[in-house]
Amino acid sequence: MRRLFASFAILGALLAMATAGRPATAGKDDKKSHTIKLFNGKDLTGWEGYHDLWSVEDGEIVGKNDKPIKYSTYLLTKHKFRDFRLVLSAKLVKSEMHSGVALWGKVFTAPDKVTDAKSARSEYTYQGHLVMFPSGYGMYDLYRRNGLPVDGAPAKKVGKQHDWNDIEILALGNRIKVAINGTAVVDYTEKMPDTIMDGPIGLQLHSNNVPQEVRFKGLVLTTNPEDKLITVK
Repeated sequence: MRRLFASFAILGALLAMATAGRPATAGKDDKKSHTIKLFNGKDLTGWEGYHDLWSVEDGEIVGKNDKPIKYSTYLLTKHKFRDFRLVLSAKLVKSEMHSGVALWGKVFTAPDKVTDAKSARSEYTYQGHLVMFPSGYGMYDLYRRNGLPVDGAPAKKVGKQHDWNDIEILALGNRIKVAINGTAVVDYTEKMPDTIMDGPIGLQLHSNNVPQEVRFKGLVLTTNPEDKLITVK
């Protein structure tokens, strides 16, 4: 009997060693609700992307390019999320191209059969859902189905093209709801379960041949939120 207990003790110790330090997917197994500041207002700790395209200025995340970008690139959270509420502010400073927030997907380093992601600068592309703003409001399924059946007209009525927009994204179950400047503008139900997964949050700097600048701030995420848009007036 003593030998049996000793064996269990050894097994338990080995399991503890095997799982120690293993990063857990945020919100996956813990059903409690947690509020997380994705951006510390100072630097890009917790994020990954091209350092020459993403920086921090005046407490804001800045995506900026002077040379053409062949593939849309993303600043990505190092943690993955599935059911969450994200509240942020975003501003398109330069260009008329849309930006967006990507979710429920994965890093996709080989668009259009790229064989060398590093030289093609496609190390930080994304396959998944995209909530678009401010130009061409709506939703997109990156590197799969393309445009999703979402009417962008309600968002255009309340959105601002070259000013700050307060945005709330609620991703819960198989639905994505969006509010812009206090108005509910999107309620999308995903009917393909295999396109929903734990994934990083991605801030988009779109492919373009002209200079662009887009800014983000706030970026407060709540895991396992209630099914309610809290910023709607």
